[in-house]
Amino acid sequence: MNKIISLFIFVIAASYANADDKPILVDVDWLKSNFNDPKVVVLQVSFLKFDYDREHIEGSRYLWPGWLGPDSPEGALNVPELDKATVVLQELGINNDSHIILCHIRNEVSSTARIFLTLEHLGLRGKVSFLNGGLEQWKKAGNPVTTQVPSVKRGNVKIKAGDLIVNKDYVLKTLKSSDAFVVDARATRFYDGEPTGNPRDGHITGAKNIPFMDLVDANNLYKPLPELQNYFTPVASKDKELVVYCFIGQTASVVYMAGRLLGYNVKLYDGSMQEWSRIDSLPMEKTEKNP
Repeated sequence: MNKIISLFIFVIAASYANADDKPILVDVDWLKSNFNDPKVVVLQVSFLKFDYDREHIEGSRYLWPGWLGPDSPEGALNVPELDKATVVLQELGINNDSHIILCHIRNEVSSTARIFLTLEHLGLRGKVSFLNGGLEQWKKAGNPVTTQVPSVKRGNVKIKAGDLIVNKDYVLKTLKSSDAFVVDARATRFYDGEPTGNPRDGHITGAKNIPFMDLVDANNLYKPLPELQNYFTPVASKDKELVVYCFIGQTASVVYMAGRLLGYNVKLYDGSMQEWSRIDSLPMEKTEKNP
């Protein structure tokens, strides 16, 4: 009985602790209704600034993914250095009380989801939202775009390193745990073992599979929560931690976001198959096919 009461108190306390958190997903109607809120900062994420220069939501700023996910000789999409990330975010006008809205273009959901994850990892969890459908949905709803670049006052945001992005040792520990699961976010054919160009094919031994592309629809919108849950239920209950990976740590961010929407505790293995497949001592397997 005491355990039940303690759990109830914990849940109530947690709900109050998270009461000020911003929604993970917002739609274009929400953005339109909150457009004039001075704390709302829209960041358009795209690989080429050309796309931002051609059209963007009025007042939005351009964020190149490489600024917060730099490549290095050790691998692609690394966690940024804190001092450099601080400069990037402050120059974009981000303050400690800002509500960041990430806007993708066309089908660039995964690169923008990676920025969402990175910002949460850097201590901004509860302050970042993802515009569902991105710029295309904004335009489809009849809302205007512009080429005008806003004048931005330097922000005062402070960041810190979190624990959402993990390494191979953490994955190895997870494989031995009954309280956590490893999830491969790649297409099932690559999970099964179709050649990819990596030194070894297949998946991390014991990993489950939630293909990232199944979580969004043809309009690059996240599917409704009940549909998302159908992909997660066969993998683990919500009391289990999930560690997701993919090729380089980008597309798995789509699964990370879906897990967050559903209330799962999710982390990302940043090295993913780019690293894991190159270390022969790390366990891998292919899916056994019925004859």
